[in-house]
Amino acid sequence: MFVLGQKKPGVLFLLVVGGLVLFGGCATMNHSHESTSKDALRQKVDTFLHDYTRTYQKLYYEASLAEWASNTRIVEGDNTNAERTKAAKRKLAAFTGSRKNIEAAKAFLARRDALTPLQVRQLERILYMAADNPEIAADAVRERIAVETEAVEKLFGFRFHLDDREVTANDLDRILEKSRDLVERKSAWIASKEVGVVLRPYMPKLQQLRNQTVRALGYSDFFNYQVSEYGMTSEAMLNLMKKLLRDIWPLYRELHTYIRYELAKRYNEPVPDYIPAHWLPNRWGQDWSALVNIRGMNLDDALAKHTAEWVVRQAERFYISIGFPPLPDTFWERSSLYPVPPGAGYTKNNHASAWHLDLDKDVRSLMSVEPNTRWYETTHHELGHIYYFLAYSRPEVPILLRDGANRAFHEAMGSLMGLAAMQPRFVKTVGLSTGDSPPDPIQTMLKEALNYVVFIPWSAGVMTWWEYDFYARELKPEAYNERWWTYKRRFQGIVPPGERGLDVCDPATKTHIIDDPAQYYDYALSYVLLFQMHDYIARELLQEDPHDTNYFGRKEIGTFLKKIMEPGATVDWQVLLKKTMGRELSAEPMLRYFEPLMKWLKEQNRGRRYTLPEDPFGA
Repeated sequence: MFVLGQKKPGVLFLLVVGGLVLFGGCATMNHSHESTSKDALRQKVDTFLHDYTRTYQKLYYEASLAEWASNTRIVEGDNTNAERTKAAKRKLAAFTGSRKNIEAAKAFLARRDALTPLQVRQLERILYMAADNPEIAADAVRERIAVETEAVEKLFGFRFHLDDREVTANDLDRILEKSRDLVERKSAWIASKEVGVVLRPYMPKLQQLRNQTVRALGYSDFFNYQVSEYGMTSEAMLNLMKKLLRDIWPLYRELHTYIRYELAKRYNEPVPDYIPAHWLPNRWGQDWSALVNIRGMNLDDALAKHTAEWVVRQAERFYISIGFPPLPDTFWERSSLYPVPPGAGYTKNNHASAWHLDLDKDVRSLMSVEPNTRWYETTHHELGHIYYFLAYSRPEVPILLRDGANRAFHEAMGSLMGLAAMQPRFVKTVGLSTGDSPPDPIQTMLKEALNYVVFIPWSAGVMTWWEYDFYARELKPEAYNERWWTYKRRFQGIVPPGERGLDVCDPATKTHIIDDPAQYYDYALSYVLLFQMHDYIARELLQEDPHDTNYFGRKEIGTFLKKIMEPGATVDWQVLLKKTMGRELSAEPMLRYFEPLMKWLKEQNRGRRYTLPEDPFGA
C-alpha cells in the first residue's frame, strides 16, 4: 500500500525525503503484512506528521517574517523585501506541494478508518495546503508567487494623491466620513480607486495562475478550492449566500430606501434611484455607520482626548477583564500599530490585520490606529484574532490545526468584540464620556445596522459573486468593471459617480481581491455567527437585553469564548456550534436583534418609493 521505492518482498522500509521519514513497503507484500495493526499504523502516521510539522513550521515562520517586512516597510524602488518574500514563499510552497508529501498523505488517508480523527484532520490539511502549491505545477506556482508578491507591494506601496498632493488612505477615509462637499467627496472617491489602474494588468495572471495551481490536484477552480475548506461545494456556498441575502433583504431594502432620502436631504440633491458611491462614507460602500451620529454616544469626541496607544491598550484591558492573559511583551515590541510618520521614507500596508507568524507565541498586529471610532472598533476586532491565536496555541492542538473552527469563526470572534465594545454601558464603564443624556436606542440600532446589515449584500453579494465569476467562469478583463458595477447595483443599490473607463479596475482596489482571495463569504458568515454568539451571551450568560450589554469584567464570557477558541480546528465547526450554543448556523438572532428598527424604518419610509426589488434574485 505504501509503495514508495523498490525493496525485497515483505520488507518494511524507511524512505527519507527532504528531512521527512516516509514509511513504505513493496508491492508484493502479502496480505498479512498489509494488515498492519492500527497501533503500528498510527505510530507511523505520528512520525510522519511530527517530521512534516517541524519542517513546515520552520518554513512558515521564515515566509511570515519575510511577508511582515514586505507589508510594514515598503520603499519605492527597493525590491529587497519582495525578493526575500518570493524566495521564502517558494521554499514553503516547494515543501507543502511536494509530490512525495502528497503521495504519503494520500496513502495514509487510504486507511483513514484505522486512524484517529486528529490524524485524519492533519493529513487532510496537508493535502489542502498542497493543492495551493503542487509540485506537479511547479512552474505555475513559482510564477504565481512572483506575481502575487509584486501585486501586493504595488497595492500597499501605492501613494494616493488628491489635488496634486500626497495623502494617506486615512485622509481619504476622513473626507468620505466627514465632508458635506460633493465635489470634494467625488475627488476623494476617485483618488481611492487610482490604485486599480496600477493593479489591473496583474489580474488576468492572478486568475490564470491561481486556477492552474489548484486544478493540478483536481479542483475545478480557485473559488471551488477555497470553499472546500468548509467541506462544501461552490454551489452549496453560493446557495448559502443566497439564503443569507434573502433573509436580510427586507431589512436592507428598508435601510437603502431610508438612506437614499436622508442623503438627498443632506446634500440638497434630488432623491436618486440608486446611491452614488461617493455619497457614502466608505470607499466600497460596505459600511455606512458613519452617517449616523448618536446624541449621547459621540465616541469620536471622547476618543480625541486619548492617544492611539490608549485605544490599543484599552482593547487589551477589555480582554484581560473577561479572563484572558495580558498580551505577550513581544506583541508590543514587534507589532506595527500606528501610522507611518510623515517623511519616514517608506510606506506600509494600511489594511488592519492580525498575524500568527510562527503558529505559536509570535503574534502581531498591523494597523494604523488613530483615536477615533473606526479604529477603536477595529482594534477590538483585531485583538480578537490575536487572542484566538493564543487560545489554540497549546500542546493539545497540533500546529497544522492551529486555526479557527472555520475561517468565519475567526472573523466572528473579532466582530463580536467590536460590537461589545460599542455598546453604551460598556463605553461608559471604560471611561469614555459621551454626554449626560442616554443614547436613543433606535438611533443606536440604526448605526449598528448600517454596519452589520449593510455589510451582508456587499460580502455575500458583490464580493462572493464577482470572485466566483472571476475564477469559476474565468471572467474576461474587459468585463471586470462592468460585472463589478452590475453586482454593486443589484446587491447594494449603489452606482459609480460617473463613467468608469476600461483602464480602471475597481475590484482590484479591495485588498482581499489581491491578497486574500476567494474567501470573502467568510465575513458574511461571521456576522451571522457574531449575532448568534452575542444573543447567547446576552440572554443565557448575562440575562441582559442584547441591545444594551456590558461584557466588561464578566469572566463567564471569557470562559464561554475559550470553549469555542481553544479547540482550534481540531473539531468540526458545525459540531462545535451545536455543542457550545445548542443550535445550527442561523440568521434568526441577527434579524430578531433588529426587529424594533425594522418597524421604525417602515414608518419612516411610508409613502416613499422603493427602487430595490423585493427579491435580489428575482421570483
